[in-house]
Amino acid sequence: MKLDVLTLFPQIITPALQTGILKRIQESGELVVNTYNIRDWTTDRHKTVDDYPYGGGAGMILKPEPIFSAVSAMHPTEDTEIIYLTPQGVPLTQSIVEGLSIKSHLIFICGRYKGIDERIRKKIVTKEISIGDYVLSGGEIAALVLIDAIGRILPGALGDFESAHEDSFSKDFLDHPHYTRPVEFEGMKVPEVLLSGHHENIKKWRYTQAIIRTAERRPDIIKNLELTDEELDILREDKNN
Repeated sequence: MKLDVLTLFPQIITPALQTGILKRIQESGELVVNTYNIRDWTTDRHKTVDDYPYGGGAGMILKPEPIFSAVSAMHPTEDTEIIYLTPQGVPLTQSIVEGLSIKSHLIFICGRYKGIDERIRKKIVTKEISIGDYVLSGGEIAALVLIDAIGRILPGALGDFESAHEDSFSKDFLDHPHYTRPVEFEGMKVPEVLLSGHHENIKKWRYTQAIIRTAERRPDIIKNLELTDEELDILREDKNN
């Protein structure tokens, strides 16, 4: 996958790409991330990227010309997803991440100030994504969230590829509880089933705990799912205990 990031502050993006999973997945060749400064596509000697909004009001708006030129220089195809990171976008979910992970080319536009000229959104942006109902100083942090989420599910990112697809939200439910050594700590013991070596029982326990945890912590997710009879029985039994 090729991923191009258009930003006024490449120095925010670049360091995060040089550590951990993101570094490893780039070294594997599965992901190529290029970071570009939008100012490089300005045409005046002051490298002007913003201007006052028509109609008045506080703040500055990113001009359309540099961003149009920058996107064009990325040579997008019909399959390229051009993403604007904004609180007005669709909320980011794991299903969106997985859909983007199969694309061959993504372009991220990181906004600043009061936002971007509306004509950019109308003409070249194909998807607007939000990482939450709050406002950041710019789109760079949101872009990093998305890069990390996509990168970690690409082949070669994690030592155990299966683990990426067993995380919270990779399925319909949150992840189940995890334990490691020691068996007992501060009076708390690892559930016996996890020590049993009985893989089918362990699988069932994890499945049950994932459903219960989701109902407790994210009832909004449960509300939007069509639960099976087995899943409903699990919740009823937990409620009665």
